[in-house]
Amino acid sequence: MKFVYGKQDITTLEQAEGNCWLLTNGLGGYMSTTAASSVNRCDQGILVSAVKVPNHRMVLVHRLSEELIMGEGTEFLSAQTFGDGTAPEEGYRYLSSFVWNRVPKWLYQVSGVQVKRQCAMEYGADTAAVLYTIENRTASPCTLRVTPCLQFSNKGEPLRSKQKFQWDGDSIHANGQTLYIKTNGQLRQTVLTYEKLHYAHDQRDGRSDSGLAAKCCVAEQTVAPGGTGRLELVFSTQPIQATGTAILQGMEQRQLMLEQNTPLKDPVARQLALSADAFITRRESTGGKTILAGYPLFGDWGRDTMIALPGCVLATGQYGVARSILQTFLAYERDGLVPNLFPEGASQPQYNTADAALLMINCFWLYYEKTGDIGLVRDAWPVMARIVNAYCHGTHYGISMDEDGLIRAGKGLDQVTWMDVCVDGILPTPRHGKPVEINAYWYNALCILQQLAPLMGESGERYGTLACRVKHAFVRQFWMEEEGWLKDVLSGTKADGQFRCNQIWAVTMPFTMLSPEQEKQVVDAVYQYLYTPCGLRTLSPEDGEFHPTYGGPQRERDMAYHQGTVWPFPLGAYYLAYLKTRGNSVQAACEVREQLEAMEAMLREGCVGQLPEIYDGGNPGSSKGCFAQAWSVGELLRVYEALEAIEGT
Repeated sequence: MKFVYGKQDITTLEQAEGNCWLLTNGLGGYMSTTAASSVNRCDQGILVSAVKVPNHRMVLVHRLSEELIMGEGTEFLSAQTFGDGTAPEEGYRYLSSFVWNRVPKWLYQVSGVQVKRQCAMEYGADTAAVLYTIENRTASPCTLRVTPCLQFSNKGEPLRSKQKFQWDGDSIHANGQTLYIKTNGQLRQTVLTYEKLHYAHDQRDGRSDSGLAAKCCVAEQTVAPGGTGRLELVFSTQPIQATGTAILQGMEQRQLMLEQNTPLKDPVARQLALSADAFITRRESTGGKTILAGYPLFGDWGRDTMIALPGCVLATGQYGVARSILQTFLAYERDGLVPNLFPEGASQPQYNTADAALLMINCFWLYYEKTGDIGLVRDAWPVMARIVNAYCHGTHYGISMDEDGLIRAGKGLDQVTWMDVCVDGILPTPRHGKPVEINAYWYNALCILQQLAPLMGESGERYGTLACRVKHAFVRQFWMEEEGWLKDVLSGTKADGQFRCNQIWAVTMPFTMLSPEQEKQVVDAVYQYLYTPCGLRTLSPEDGEFHPTYGGPQRERDMAYHQGTVWPFPLGAYYLAYLKTRGNSVQAACEVREQLEAMEAMLREGCVGQLPEIYDGGNPGSSKGCFAQAWSVGELLRVYEALEAIEGT
């Protein structure tokens, strides 16, 4: 899809910085600034490289300062606010348009000179290109001067003023890293100076409001009167062979190929398929693929991967990628669990999740339904059996089966569902006991093994018998007849009766336990109390613990994170549940289509072409958290896939 932002969208710096963009390289590295070409958060950059693929990332080139010199005058094209009283760069005033059409493009008009800027990344390499076309329609020469502002620090960590930068002609060395620079312009060394940047977005979220960047070189290109010139800058962690033009053409061709290869037809769905590709990365430790949870804050999360995979990979027809991702996680199964987190730069994954392993079983089932690849299922069978056995007999983090067949999870301060915040020893959303979605996943996993066992030459009877016991206990203990919905958890506390979105997954898994009428009641109740066009609320607004806004210092954000904050990814399950409880009819599809008309506006706001992590719970509209979130994109892709199946398109 093509998104155009004109002068009406960028009349002030605050307005221009209200949107950002993202390009990725399949390694975990990325490019991202605001639409004004500024950085208003510490983890944005022109080149954020993946030092250890995919999680350990460093901000090498933080931003570019751009000056257009005409006669005796100089005007900034770049935009940036500073934290030391330095006058801001206000190039947004000359910005005619910011256009996103697979890659970003800016047009500036300054007193008879037009400057076009484009950005691109080389897939499979920590290489970023910035290309300028300067059309000088005046009677005097003009010069475009571009100054890279550097950090060479771990993502999210500040640059220290004592850090040394060594200039070596076409490369810069600092903090154990080397940055190569290639340009068709004049590149020269300058005296090392520092600037103190102001991060307005980070300040709003209670993070550090400023950070340093270093400057030690400039690139220039002069254009004669009436002439047109080009300036290319390529930054890379490796010696550079390709031109900026070749990198741009390569990225555009790859994006076009991805769009053409997706089986989805809807324009929004095709855009989401492109968006999904940003999260698919290589994992160095296994040589396989994985899915990053979100940019710019998150790395490699097992739960997020298993929720995002059906939409981001299966719905887009990338079955080879799905196979690789599943093989990666098979290799990391331990004691019936798969990793919740592969930490940034660390070697040992964390296994504190009760749902990732069960969701992985579901992914194998969905993959098998799509591909008929019994070979991979056969490879996974021992792991899936170990997972079920571990849950039956108990494993880490209080995960174990109770006498009634239901799964308990969590103990102490270990939060093992997706509502997992622990702040200062406080659990804002305590769900120790028997969480509703964990037991929906558990039943689904048992039914899947019952179905697959005969294909493995085994009997599925024991899985089927246990599934029947789980179903009986689940309906008897979770269903509240008078209210017409499910308890959120069985714990003997007030948390049991809180109305949350977790129950929607008890309707949408391949194998479910409720009657059709009960499922319809759940969907209607979720719509009444939790539905918004941007996502589902995590807690009913009628609950005394409901938080209508998300923001401020870390503690305030954590206390609101799952206490009413709107999340887009459960919206996918809601729409799938709505279609299911309306018989997957054409009429139901039409109704969902109508509600999804808001999706294009969501893709315009925040990170253009992407869906975010969260919104405020009271009045959602302005995205928060990660500006691009894998499971948000993936779950909505599943909805478009379901709609096209119903409509026969």
